[in-house]
This record gives sequence, structure tokens and C-alpha cells, in this order.
Amino acid sequence: MTTTRPEWKTAPVWFIGAGPGDPELITLKGARMIAEADLVLYAGSLVPPVIIEGAKPSATVMDSASMNLEETHAAVVKTVRDGGTVARVHTGDPSLYGAIREQMRLLDKEDIGYGTIPGVTASFAAAAASATSLTVPEESQSVIITRLEGRTPVPETEKLRDMAKHRCAMAVYLSAAHPERLVEELRVGGLEDDIVVVIAYRVGWPEQKIIRTTIGNVCETVAEHNLTRQTVFLVLPGEDNKEHFSKLYDAGFLHGFRN
Repeated sequence: MTTTRPEWKTAPVWFIGAGPGDPELITLKGARMIAEADLVLYAGSLVPPVIIEGAKPSATVMDSASMNLEETHAAVVKTVRDGGTVARVHTGDPSLYGAIREQMRLLDKEDIGYGTIPGVTASFAAAAASATSLTVPEESQSVIITRLEGRTPVPETEKLRDMAKHRCAMAVYLSAAHPERLVEELRVGGLEDDIVVVIAYRVGWPEQKIIRTTIGNVCETVAEHNLTRQTVFLVLPGEDNKEHFSKLYDAGFLHGFRN
């Protein structure tokens, strides 16, 4: 079934991906919508204040860190009913661990239109900051974005140990508080201790830390650098110190744009 949302271009509510923390990694469209909004509602525990400094002087700016869903929804509805527009600013990309589904459903019930502006998620920012290619020709051609099970359950078919069995690149979010469990799940999934792991803490923030280590040294590294929240782990089985080149620019590889 094909669905369309013709109202999105003029929607009064926008879910905006602020990126990982670097104010220059928000999209032009996201920054423009923040600048035009009458209410800027942002996740202050994750989104740096500099991201929302572009809000207009007359805008109401609210930090949603201490608010629940009913409170944020009430603020959004009041603004829209008063004829205003809303920038709901999320860290990274709002579609990933962004809790936007429940917000959208409430807006649907109120018959309030909304749109989404994507953002740079932490795993891609971490790959960029560490000069890492997540895909390696002939070694790893897929990327899994996942997390350890915590207070939010993980489906039985998506346990980290089962994801590890694919031996492709993995970006593991929301797991720094339990590095021992992380390492154990990777080992049970068949990954060796010498496999490369890039640990990115607050990537894009001034206090960013990018640390290259291995599965066997993850726990020691996390403890040494006191890494807790806002940490993503890039698990890279394809990083084997061998030369793997794409055929895209190989002189002997012909395609529609090169004879």
C-alpha cells in the first residue's frame, strides 16, 4: 500500500535531527526550521544548547529533558492551536532510538500535520571522526545498528550475540554502562578478541573522545576513560589490516559511465 502525506510541506510540527553534537552537522533545513519555529522543544540532556541558539527572539525554547510525553505533547498542541509552528529537536537522527512514534500517534489523533528532517547519527559521525569505512570490499557489506538489552527489552531474534554471528560491521548504541555484557555477547556470537572496536564518546562535542581498541580491551578502555552515556561502539570484523579495494575505480571494471 502506498501512503502519502501531502500536508508535510506546510506541517506545523517538525521532528528535526540535530546530529551528534557538532552544530555544523545539522542540516540547512533543520537549522532553518529551528530559526522559524515559535516553539523550540529540544532534548537538553543530549542536544547541545548551541544547536538551538538560532531560535528567533520571540520563540519559546523548552528543554524536554525533565518532561514526560503528555507534557511535551500539551506544549506542542497549544502552540499549534495558537497558530504557531514547532521544532521538536532530537539528537542524531530522530528515526533511530528517537521515541518519535508515540509523538506522531498523538499528533495523528489531534489531526495535526508533521514532517521529519533527518540528521547525522552518532555511528556515522564516529566512522567519519575515526576515518573508518564501515563497509569493506569482499569482507563486510552490511551494517547492523543495535544495542544491548536494558530497561528497554530487545526482541528475542535481535540479541546482540545473534547479530554478531553475521560478522559484519555493527554500531552498538546505549551500551556503555555494561561493557562486560557487551564483550560477552560479542564473544558468544563468535567474534574474536582481536577484532577492532572504535569507541566514540560524545562524538561531535568539544569533549569528544575517539578510541581505537579491540574486543578484548573494551572493558579496560571504557574504565580507563570513564565512558558512560553518549558512547557508541563500532565493531569492525572487516578491519583485518589487509588491502581491500573497491572495483568502482578499478581501470579494468567497466560500467555505464566508463568505457
